[in-house]
Amino acid sequence: MALRGFDGILGSARPDISANNGDNTGLFGPRKLVHVVTLQRVNILLQSVRCLAIGSTLVLPPALAQPLPEATLAQAQALVAQASAALAPAGARIVVVPGVLDARLRLAPCEQVQPYLPTGTRPWGASRVGLRCIQGARPWNVSLPVTVRVLAPAPVANVPLPAGAVIDATQWTLTETDWAAEASPVHGNADNLVGRTLARAVAAGQPLRAADLRPRQWFAAGDMVRVVAVGSGFAVSGEGQALSAGVEGQPVRVRTDNGRIVSGMPLGERRVEVAL
Repeated sequence: MALRGFDGILGSARPDISANNGDNTGLFGPRKLVHVVTLQRVNILLQSVRCLAIGSTLVLPPALAQPLPEATLAQAQALVAQASAALAPAGARIVVVPGVLDARLRLAPCEQVQPYLPTGTRPWGASRVGLRCIQGARPWNVSLPVTVRVLAPAPVANVPLPAGAVIDATQWTLTETDWAAEASPVHGNADNLVGRTLARAVAAGQPLRAADLRPRQWFAAGDMVRVVAVGSGFAVSGEGQALSAGVEGQPVRVRTDNGRIVSGMPLGERRVEVAL
């Protein structure tokens, strides 16, 4: 907003001579009164200018954070891609797309930046990589957002399928898809899907994930099951009676032949695995 001159805002500070009667008075009384009023208005203007100056500092947009060197971005992408490969299926294409740092950051110059994966970070889908300055006048440590895509073949629905549908081999086609697009794992083997029941509807073109399927029940409570105890470098097996239904993904208790009760995971028809 353009500011008018002092005369435009405050009125003229010149003495009023339009009604000079020789006694140094004007239309509104002594001229010195005119000057007093003008000085008060000047003070008001100065206060207003100071307020405008303070306000202008509050509404200025934040400057953009300094861009990272291309070499640093390449190192960060390589680190994330290597970690993702350990979780991906064989032959998968891994694409790591770096994001941008928080625009409010002000990073001191650094001669060497080291990328690292923060503890507990899963390099899958929307993730992050740490960047720390290890050679610079002022050390710093920030997080860079990244998006990880894991592209590999997976069974994809040919047609929309409702919840409760029983899967058959004609409903699916192996198509390259992003395994990391959701947290639930993709089923890579179409042969293992035949006869399974959908827990929720699946759209055409959508890959089948573990959360889309109803858990299988491998045995009922009271059934005799084979118990396999697995330790470091060894495994022993025996028989036992299931104390509850063996539902896929849920622990089950089994009473062994000697009366001991153990807890394990149902992994197949009348089979329970116990970790030692």
